[in-house]
Amino acid sequence: MRERITFVQKLGESLDPSALKVNGDELTGPEIKAAREDRLTFALEELPNELQSLLEGAHELHIRWVSPAAYEYVSPFLARLPPGFHLFFTPGAASNAIAVRAKLCSVLSDIFGGINCSNPTDSFTRLPNDRFSHATAFQYFQPLNDLSGLIKYSKDKFCSPSDSSCSSRLDRLNDAGSFDISYDTISHALKVTASWPYQPQAIHATTRPRSRTEVGVLSADKPKTLEPHELGISGLLTVLGQDSKPSATVFTFPSRHRDAESGFSTKFLEPTGFHPALQIRLDSNKPPSTDSYCSPHAYFTLPRNVFADKYQLADDLFLASKNLTKLQYTSQPVDLEAPEYVMEKWGSSILVELSPPETEKPTPWTAEVPLHLRYLSPAQGGYQKVDVPYPAVFWACAAEEGTKFPNNPFEKVNLGYDGLFGPRTVFWHVEPRPEGNQLQNTVKVPVLDLDKSQWVNAVTAITVLMGFAWVAWKLGVVYFTSGHGSSATPSQSATEKKKQ
Repeated sequence: MRERITFVQKLGESLDPSALKVNGDELTGPEIKAAREDRLTFALEELPNELQSLLEGAHELHIRWVSPAAYEYVSPFLARLPPGFHLFFTPGAASNAIAVRAKLCSVLSDIFGGINCSNPTDSFTRLPNDRFSHATAFQYFQPLNDLSGLIKYSKDKFCSPSDSSCSSRLDRLNDAGSFDISYDTISHALKVTASWPYQPQAIHATTRPRSRTEVGVLSADKPKTLEPHELGISGLLTVLGQDSKPSATVFTFPSRHRDAESGFSTKFLEPTGFHPALQIRLDSNKPPSTDSYCSPHAYFTLPRNVFADKYQLADDLFLASKNLTKLQYTSQPVDLEAPEYVMEKWGSSILVELSPPETEKPTPWTAEVPLHLRYLSPAQGGYQKVDVPYPAVFWACAAEEGTKFPNNPFEKVNLGYDGLFGPRTVFWHVEPRPEGNQLQNTVKVPVLDLDKSQWVNAVTAITVLMGFAWVAWKLGVVYFTSGHGSSATPSQSATEKKKQ
């Protein structure tokens, strides 16, 4: 197992090397304000048997969890997704691939708890494979507020009863801002990454037997050799059990994810009804880069109880009235009529291009995305709450011709929307800044009240019986009045013939 622990401060912040103490397998230092990322890399044989068999039948498997609590991002940890549980999956060509697909959802439910999918065929949506080759085949999403299921599973599988440090470290995931699991057949290794937001962090790290642990205390930097498409980092690196003191380092790397240095918020416009409009309010209409073409986008992952109508979003005049340019992508299929309780697919994802107003100076502006609610299951009280995650909002800008973006130590790929753009696209992320602390909007939906449903059943039954009785009575009146009909007797027929 390999481990990398990284503390990253903002530009202009740094730590004196003498403040870090290296004592064999342990590093300690003062409390600093920084973002933290822990990454563990496992070989397949180091994993439990059920995980080994699952990964051996997968070509790619990427799990992204994002906390619904708002927190501050720091470069280079800038890639964003809507809050919740995201899964991107490509099955392998191995002989056990079909069996892996059949048990994937049950394994995920065991690990994370409460994953409501049945199998990839019924529950997942397909990602387009006709655009760019770096997209996975399937996508799944559902709201997931915390990692309590994962913490319990990991304690049972990886922590011995006497190892209190293992349990306490897993408990720190309760405060994590994001959590990622990535596997592909090229690296043949499983990478587990957890990150914590920019906040006071105590510098402390230890290494475990038969593992290599690297600790970095870094800060954003802008060296003179920095290219426009690069980010810079400088600071101190230490390999525990090998180095007696930290070593200074400075390096640059290309990055597709940058900070637009602006913010946005969202809310439902009142009254909401069954067709709510989600308003996106952005701080600035000016693109972050003037050297290339840029356009703002909003990427939504909508759970199955809400959807966007692609036919409504195909009307250019309607889009212009909402400060929208185009619906760039929507997952398929999207049933426009089915109630929520019969849906098997997880929901839908959409990518909408926004249309900022043209002004000489930067100015705040809004865009509106029309959504539609499905009929929901009955509930006590006659109402249910629907939580719609914040979208990921970013400016997509084209890099210069010939610019290449190889993988860097902090890069995130397979985010759903990155596969919808070309490989030279740079994403300038707009920071979500909600009025409260939650990255979701809630709408109250009227449903059948279970407390009053018995009256509905009784009245419905009485009405049906009364209708049946009325029809039977009318048929009886006709029968007893006219019999089977007015058929003529033989003598009546003969008389009529003589008259003719």
